[in-house]
Amino acid sequence: MSEQRRFDVWQAGPGYERYMGRWSRKVAERFTGLEGHADGLRWLDVGCGTGALSAVLTARCRPAVVLGCDRSAELVATARETAHGPVGFAVADARALPVRDGSWDVAVSGLTLNFLPEPAEGVAEMARAVRPGGQVAAYVWDYAEGMELLRRFWDAAAALDPAAAELDEGRRFPMCRPDPLYALWTGAGLEDVRITPVVVPTVFTDLTDLWSPFLAGQGPAAGYVTGLPPEDRDRLRTALAESLPEEPDGTIALAARAWTVRGTKP
Repeated sequence: MSEQRRFDVWQAGPGYERYMGRWSRKVAERFTGLEGHADGLRWLDVGCGTGALSAVLTARCRPAVVLGCDRSAELVATARETAHGPVGFAVADARALPVRDGSWDVAVSGLTLNFLPEPAEGVAEMARAVRPGGQVAAYVWDYAEGMELLRRFWDAAAALDPAAAELDEGRRFPMCRPDPLYALWTGAGLEDVRITPVVVPTVFTDLTDLWSPFLAGQGPAAGYVTGLPPEDRDRLRTALAESLPEEPDGTIALAARAWTVRGTKP
């Protein structure tokens, strides 16, 4: 496994929740509220992870059914444990979904596509799954500029260790920008493609609240941290802290931007 792929590790549990889950739910809520949808639709959630987006869909969109798919059996098991309502889950690769052609009204994906070896294959599968007139939609973090926590982290890491730049998601995932996302959707034959930014606050109670999730090894940044010798880890923590806007009460208020993209199957 390559160094970059080794760091693309996500596991269920408190570590994921503190590192990314709490923010991904906020984006899911904003994402589902961007456009109105009829009640009683069939929703397919691709790369569902722990089920954050599936839960929001179930609670807010009055679906007939939601099916969440993820290749991680551990994440799917966690999603099942917390699910309520007309939602089910399957262990499945985003590039080979276990559904019939045209059998879903809407296919969505949250914070997943950039981790696929071939994102275009995932978008094509989502387009295959929805009926004519159905919608395909997704969102990804704006790693290059708008996901402030990771931007500050990688800037601090690269200043201390130039080799860290190779792991920076802003560099690794150039598709997480409006023009490449538009090209992915139109390349899959989708029409009326729209790109919309979504910004959510990411407020940390103190430096420990911000830093401790990096010690759980979840995802590229945390995987990098846990691979450092203790003294280098401490240097990085100090450098990151010096770059943060700390309030008098110790809170650290940042923001995270995601790009949403949606299109219609002709």
